[in-house]
Amino acid sequence: MSEEDNFHIESKIVNVVVSADIHADLDLNTITARIENTEFEPEQFPGLVYKLGEPKTSTLVFSTGKLICTGAKSVSDAERAIHIIIDNLRNIGFEINQEPDLKLQNMVATANLDVELDLENLVFELENCEYEPEQFPGLVYRVKVPKVAILIFNTGRIVCAGAKSKDDVDNGIKKLVEELEDIGIEVR
Repeated sequence: MSEEDNFHIESKIVNVVVSADIHADLDLNTITARIENTEFEPEQFPGLVYKLGEPKTSTLVFSTGKLICTGAKSVSDAERAIHIIIDNLRNIGFEINQEPDLKLQNMVATANLDVELDLENLVFELENCEYEPEQFPGLVYRVKVPKVAILIFNTGRIVCAGAKSKDDVDNGIKKLVEELEDIGIEVR
């Protein structure tokens, strides 16, 4: 790619994972008994699953006050979901006095390179990748900076995981496209 401005692969955020510490001890049985859309099966998993319809998320809630929110389409949606859960916990009597410590753990995005790819040959031409079609149909390409993994499928569809920001997603995809073009594969 000769010019920086020519790069334009549209990526779409499909999952944001945010963790939180709400600094409270929680009785998960009480929460399950008093709040709808919660499931707690301690013999199978030590956390409670709390599903919200808006924003559409699933949050793991642990007795230690740690939460892991998944399924959000943006960081602000994940943060909003966590604040809704905190409000609902306060409404049933839990004392939560501090602001939660929130941390973005992972951002997953999809994109389409609009080019068919021969993964059998690509694995030998790209560095930092692995391909085991018997186990998984995609090639895993690892970018060092930003530290992301990109799943590449022969249809040209890609999934970028491990990002900490939208910029990480876009920069990781840009590095992949540059490497593909360096080995003679024209992308869009």
